[in-house]
Amino acid sequence: MAERPYTLLSCCMSIDGYIDDAGPGRLVLSNDSDFDRVDGVRASCDAILVGAATIRADNPRLLVRSPALTDARVARGLTPSPVKVTVTDVGDLDPAASFFAAGGGEKLVYCASPSASDLRRRLGAAATVIDTGPRVSMETVSEDLHARGIRRLMVEGGGRVHTQFLAGGLADELQLVVAPFFVGDSGAPRLVGDAAFPWNAVRHASLAQAVPMGDVVLLRYALSDRFAG
Repeated sequence: MAERPYTLLSCCMSIDGYIDDAGPGRLVLSNDSDFDRVDGVRASCDAILVGAATIRADNPRLLVRSPALTDARVARGLTPSPVKVTVTDVGDLDPAASFFAAGGGEKLVYCASPSASDLRRRLGAAATVIDTGPRVSMETVSEDLHARGIRRLMVEGGGRVHTQFLAGGLADELQLVVAPFFVGDSGAPRLVGDAAFPWNAVRHASLAQAVPMGDVVLLRYALSDRFAG
């Protein structure tokens, strides 16, 4: 395998493994302490990746919020927030979405060939569209990001993207926050979908840290020998 960035996956879920409910609004699974922690993790990374479905459902800005953290990045010669990255097979993205409209940093969109040309015309100068061939492969995305100078990548979902990174053995670390309630709706999205994962009943992921933060808990799992504890 070619070189790829150090990759950490960040996600919140309910006790029963759901990352949202089936309603139209966004389910809050975290608290202010964790929001501040996530802001710090974002500030430490070169790029943040989310799937196109997350952009459509949550309209995330994916910016570092803290002025102190943005100032520290700028003092190191970096942009105020990391590069924003998304992946899409069908190219159904709105250039007015906050992913594109918020912040002046670089935005990269990895898109399958059948939709790449149309998406490039739709987004114009809002983002750089990268043709990945017949389908989007997270391995190809990771290798291309490394070639572009990305050394530390934060992946913030959703479930399909997490599934592909985990099943492909492309993650070095999982930062999982567990909320103190159940969703109990099989129609809601889960942390991951069906796949053959490298960690199972025979080969366990290594729990590196468990940190209570009010009524939620952060679980950090080491998923490779590159884990930066």
